[in-house]
Amino acid sequence: MCQRAPMKLFAGTANPALARAVAEELGIPLGGLEISRFADGELFVSFEESVRGTDVFVLQPTCPPIDANLMEMLVLVDALRRASAHRITCVLPYYGYARQEKKDRPREPITAKLIANLLTTAGADRIVAMDLHADAIPGFFDIPVDHLTTINLISDYLSRKNLSNVVIVSPDEGRVKKIRKIASRLRAPLAVGYKVHPDHGVSEVTHLAGDVRDKTCIVYDDIISTGGSISEVVDALLENGARPGIYVACTHPVLAGPATERLARPEIKELIVTDTIPLPDEKRSPKTTVLSVAALFGQAIHRIWSDESVSSLFVD
Repeated sequence: MCQRAPMKLFAGTANPALARAVAEELGIPLGGLEISRFADGELFVSFEESVRGTDVFVLQPTCPPIDANLMEMLVLVDALRRASAHRITCVLPYYGYARQEKKDRPREPITAKLIANLLTTAGADRIVAMDLHADAIPGFFDIPVDHLTTINLISDYLSRKNLSNVVIVSPDEGRVKKIRKIASRLRAPLAVGYKVHPDHGVSEVTHLAGDVRDKTCIVYDDIISTGGSISEVVDALLENGARPGIYVACTHPVLAGPATERLARPEIKELIVTDTIPLPDEKRSPKTTVLSVAALFGQAIHRIWSDESVSSLFVD
C-alpha cells in the first residue's frame, strides 16, 4: 500500500485566526510562510519550509479586499506548484465573485467562472468551499470541489434556544432550497420574500408568501453584504404582523457600507454569523453571535487527506 503524503496547512493573510483554529483542530502547526509587498505594492510570498511531496492545504477566503486576497491565493498556489507539492487544495471559506455566476444582461462577464479558471490554471488540484452562493459554481471547475455548509451548525445553535411559534424566512426565492433544510431541522414552517432588482446592488421586496403573523421569525441568507435585502425583509415581516425580535442568520458576514447600521435596528434581536470572514470589532454589536466553522473545515481537511467521504459530514 502506498504511503500517504504528509499533510501541511498554510494560511494567507485574509483570515489567520480561522486558519490557526483549523490547525488546532487538526493537531498540526501552521506552515511557515512569508507574505510581504514590495515598495510598489507587488506581492511577494515565500514558503519557509519544504513542501515537496506534501498534501498541502491553503486557507484563504477571498473576502474584501477581494482582488488582493484572490491574487494572494493565486500566487501561493503557483509557488506551491513550482515547489513540487504533491497535491494543492485551496480552502476558500468565502468565494468572492460568487454572485456573478450568470449573465443577466448582454455583455456581462461570468466572473465566478473566471475565478474557477484562474485557480485551476494556477495549479490547484482541489477546492474546499463553504456555502457557495450558487449551486452552479462547483460545475465551473474541472477539478474536485467539496462544498461544505453551515446549515447544521446554525440550525443546531437555533434549536438550543428553544424558541416557540417559529417560522423560517427566506429573503428571496433563490435561497428556498437551502432554507427548507433549516426549516426541516427545526420542524418549523417556511416563508419566502419575493424581490426585484430595479438597479445594480438594489433590491425591493414586493410581497411575502407564508404566514408570519404573531410568529418569531428567523431570516437566513448565505451572504449579508450591505444589509439592504435583510432590512427590506424585516420591514415586510413587520407589515405582515410578525413579532418584533427577529433573528437574522448568515454564513458570510461581508457587512459592507451601511450594513452595520441597518442591522442595528431594534426589531432585530440577534445577528448570528460565522467566522468564514473575519469580523472586526467595529462591525460587531452586543447582539452579534459568531459561530466558528473551524471544526467543520478541520474535519473536511482530515477526510480529504485520508481519502474519506466529506459529504457524510452532513448526513444526519
